[in-house]
Amino acid sequence: MTKKIQCVSPIDGTIYAERPCLDFDAAAACVAKAHKAQAAWATEALDDRINLVRQAVDALGKMNDQIIPELAWQMGRPVRYSGEFGGVKERADHMIGIAQTALRSIDVELSDKFERYIDRIPHGVVLVVAPWNYPFLTAINTIVPALIAGNTVVLKHASQTLVAGDRLQSAFDKAGLPEGVFQNVVLGHDVTAGLLSSGSIDFANFTGSVPGGVAIEQAAAGTFTALGLELGGKDPGYVAEDADLDAAADTLIDAAMFNSGQCCCAIERIYVNADAYDEFIERAVAIVEGYEVGNPLDETTTMGPMAHERFARLVREHKDNAISRGAIPLIDAGRFPEETGAYVAPQILTNVTHDMTMMREETFGPIVGIMKVTGDDEAIHLMNDSDFGLTASLWTKDVSRAKRIGSQVQTGTVFMNRADYLDPALCWTGCKQTGRGGALSEIGYHNLTRPKSYHFKLGA
Repeated sequence: MTKKIQCVSPIDGTIYAERPCLDFDAAAACVAKAHKAQAAWATEALDDRINLVRQAVDALGKMNDQIIPELAWQMGRPVRYSGEFGGVKERADHMIGIAQTALRSIDVELSDKFERYIDRIPHGVVLVVAPWNYPFLTAINTIVPALIAGNTVVLKHASQTLVAGDRLQSAFDKAGLPEGVFQNVVLGHDVTAGLLSSGSIDFANFTGSVPGGVAIEQAAAGTFTALGLELGGKDPGYVAEDADLDAAADTLIDAAMFNSGQCCCAIERIYVNADAYDEFIERAVAIVEGYEVGNPLDETTTMGPMAHERFARLVREHKDNAISRGAIPLIDAGRFPEETGAYVAPQILTNVTHDMTMMREETFGPIVGIMKVTGDDEAIHLMNDSDFGLTASLWTKDVSRAKRIGSQVQTGTVFMNRADYLDPALCWTGCKQTGRGGALSEIGYHNLTRPKSYHFKLGA
């Protein structure tokens, strides 16, 4: 019997999509097709590859009206937020714009005696294992530069966003990419691990949980497959006494709650200088009390369900554990519909400590803990007291102060007076258990290629 993967909609618990899984032999055949297509694809002129990728992005944009409600059904994001295409286009346009520069040869010497230079060579077949929380944005981060650099791509999307994988395949098909250059496949974890263990994948990019990243590393062990891993996060915000409190509260609370807290760089803990603490709390509570939790297909809804009931259970467990240990909930859950299934009321907790699970482990939901601190040194210590390091958001009017603090924070990206944003011109990377590698920017191209050196002695 063919194994099937189902997407259970968080809206009502019904099966929204179902797809048959490829067995290992069928999946291996797809990878072999990708290898066969890659040799010719890499010899295409860079401008031609860019134009085809651009056409695919445009084709995806034309589907946006259909994609928006599909996202609501698959992972619960309210339709009022218009999907992800704005961000997809921003990132794709930037990576297209820098491709010529990022992939150019490095000329070392051209004289009458020697010609020496370094080229950027595509890895070959790139496996993209994409997550459900931003199913187009996260996938595009790797797909676009991988294809432009001359790789072929095999996409394995999350079970919760099966239809997103279909849409991406349709977009690249409409653009007219040669057969085998881009393939969306439906795989179980066992077959994905088998492909990695076989050594047939040249580069694999995974965005997901720490246990998922461990499984990817273990599957690829001994094959020397290049890996890019963006794993868990517990991103902090720090509000200094000189911060614009209205802007800080608006941005940090939105960064904690948007997409029901299901963002890779969601703010999960906030440290506020004692002199600004009470005012910040007042503003933060007012913002959350203004949310409308409900069916994401309703235009008035500002917060839909989480993507799956099991994610909602984890949020409740973290919240209940903290409250049982003395944390104080500031939001009356009675203001929102009854918490059932994947629906979770947003919550702010104070009187929290780093002894509580919700201040240490990734919660990935609409809940944030806020702590009072005496100054920069305590804030730095607490921000670094984490197994994760993706982003940190600093709020102060003093740029030199932000640079000093930021230089001491163990993280991949430091923000000053903003949060929860991925700048495609900067490398998207992390440290500690958040993972290794880097997407977007010129460095993203470098990670999706390998250097090849040429040393020619001229004249016999």
